[in-house]
Amino acid sequence: MAFELNSLPYSYNALEPYIDAQTMEIHHSKHHGAYTTNLNNAIAGTEMEKMSIEDIMRTISKQPVAVRNNGGGYYNHNLFWSILSPNGGGEPTGELAKAINSSFGSFDAFKEKFAASAATRFGSGWAWLIAKDNELAIFSTPNQDNPLMDIADMQGHPLLAIDVWEHAYYLKYQNRRAEYIQNFWQVVNWKEVEKRYLAK
Repeated sequence: MAFELNSLPYSYNALEPYIDAQTMEIHHSKHHGAYTTNLNNAIAGTEMEKMSIEDIMRTISKQPVAVRNNGGGYYNHNLFWSILSPNGGGEPTGELAKAINSSFGSFDAFKEKFAASAATRFGSGWAWLIAKDNELAIFSTPNQDNPLMDIADMQGHPLLAIDVWEHAYYLKYQNRRAEYIQNFWQVVNWKEVEKRYLAK
């Protein structure tokens, strides 16, 4: 297969009580697993088998809908798992903290804007923090779209993302998306987000 479902860098129950073990297991093994399988099926026998997932995303307007949906699901979830940690929370430091303060005025103002973007995404989708033209920006995408895609409303280098599909939170939070978003901050791996920022 061109793409594989990687194991998580922590156990399914590691993010308790903020994200429950059952949600993590289903989300990773079933949802992310299905995106991976369906992406491989969609690109079988094509030149995309030799492309990176990032390059596929950047040319998504030329690809079939199945590649857009499943490739987005594959990429987005890989990023999502990487920016979560049982040792997460707190606030960013270093260059990332400076950039957030410069772009949004303060960390609290950033959190408020990011949470609003996630809370107001109608239906299923994602909210993103991206680096764009030496600035940081926040916006949301529908379904499994992401900021690398050439069809996105805003394009840039993804730094942080929150999955607001119902499968990401419904078992624990039901319709309380805002509570899920609030608790998300307790498990953000800011070191990984800064690493992505410095590599942009």
